[in-house]
Amino acid sequence: MLCIETVEEPKALRLMQRLAREDNHALHFWSVADGLVQQNFRYGSGRADGFALFPTVGDAPGMVGRNDETQRAVDGTNTLESALKYIDKRAEKGLYVLLDPQPFLEDPVVTRLLREIVLDHQQAGRTLVLVAPQLSLPAVLARHSVRVDLRIPDLARVRELLKSELDLHLKSTGERAKGDLGTVNALLSQLVGLPEEDVRRLLRSAICDDGLITAEDLARVVRYKQDMLGASALQIELSTMGPDDVGGLARLKRWLTTRRPVFTGERNMPGLPLPKGVMLLGAQGAGKSLAAKVVAGSWRVPLLRLDVGGLYDKFTGETERKLREALRTAEALAPAVLWIDEIEKALALGSSESDGGVSRRLLGSLLTWMSEQQARIFIVATANDVSALPPELLRKGRFDEIFFVDLPTAAVRSEILAIHLRRRQLDPAAFDLDALAAATSDYSGAELEQLVVAGLYECLADGAALDTARLLREAASTRPLAHVMAEKVAALRDWAAERCVPAD
Repeated sequence: MLCIETVEEPKALRLMQRLAREDNHALHFWSVADGLVQQNFRYGSGRADGFALFPTVGDAPGMVGRNDETQRAVDGTNTLESALKYIDKRAEKGLYVLLDPQPFLEDPVVTRLLREIVLDHQQAGRTLVLVAPQLSLPAVLARHSVRVDLRIPDLARVRELLKSELDLHLKSTGERAKGDLGTVNALLSQLVGLPEEDVRRLLRSAICDDGLITAEDLARVVRYKQDMLGASALQIELSTMGPDDVGGLARLKRWLTTRRPVFTGERNMPGLPLPKGVMLLGAQGAGKSLAAKVVAGSWRVPLLRLDVGGLYDKFTGETERKLREALRTAEALAPAVLWIDEIEKALALGSSESDGGVSRRLLGSLLTWMSEQQARIFIVATANDVSALPPELLRKGRFDEIFFVDLPTAAVRSEILAIHLRRRQLDPAAFDLDALAAATSDYSGAELEQLVVAGLYECLADGAALDTARLLREAASTRPLAHVMAEKVAALRDWAAERCVPAD
């Protein structure tokens, strides 16, 4: 007994037609709507029994034997029980495909009939094929079954489907579809792993709406995959940020640039593994979270933020189940960047006793997944309190590298201020950035942004334009976190000095 668990029923039925033709077997399909129907029946074959075992149905998509001239219905077989009785007592050698049998498999009569047909296979030569989106066999039947997975289109096949849809668009409209090469490649990567019919439909939708393949089409595919997978503890977004949107972090940016083509599949060499991810340590507001968005945006892949708070559940085992579900969803959305923000709050060692060991089990599940998963998932984990991190997470091999994101230098502070001024349609050349950088010693990137925001609010109240003097007054009235929490920041810097790679 073969079990094919798939949403691509037409593809599975075409496969059965091909097997029946090659092996010269009778082919029957059963459904609760049509009963048992022989698909390759034909009169006038020259055979004494009045039918031929050579199907006349083609292999074109969607053609699965709906031609009345090649079919013969078996009366009184609309129920699965009656169909199995016919197969068991009267049917000949061949393939018998049962469509959506799942609701009837708990019936003890159906279970017994299935067993009898399977156990009699060596003598009668009747092969049962169960096809459904979900198949869960009773234990008594599972030992007699073999599961068959239909091949999901790989990147090469998705490219073939794209070419087919582009040719179809050109033929129907007389115009060639257009699109940025980077966006097209990102779209194709997201389509890998989807059933072929879904790939065709999404490609056709992307091309036919305006003749362009754009970022909106990529976002539509990501939303479709998210809806298909259902709710989870993952928040999904398509970041538009690039390296120029974050100041400093020169060493981290270069490290990411060298690994981008390997992760995206543009280049590789034998024995070179996919990049796993990075751990970013640093003070709050230093730009760690921004770096995660920049990675996803510059690599043109979805950003998956793991909502740790959304994992915890009061019922035993539910927290771990939600984590496994979220990680399976992440694999289905690959290639992607998985962002685990403030990871120490989820996996802190000090909470393992107070929460009944849930955080310890979460850590075990996450570490196992990080070691075994093969999808194109790049993990960016951020942490503020290194003392709370379990040592298992920091050992070599968990992440490709551990970077320390320190407070920005004077030159980087000037760069960050210029970025935030431009983002608000202000000309950085109109400001004395050197003076502002000197006045904001020990400010984090987030605090520099809030400096600009606070100055704009004051200007809105006064009806004046923002200038250097206003920003200097705001800076003089602010105490950065590095001064308020000086001891903790100093301890973090001392710890990272010998253990981490500087991000800048």
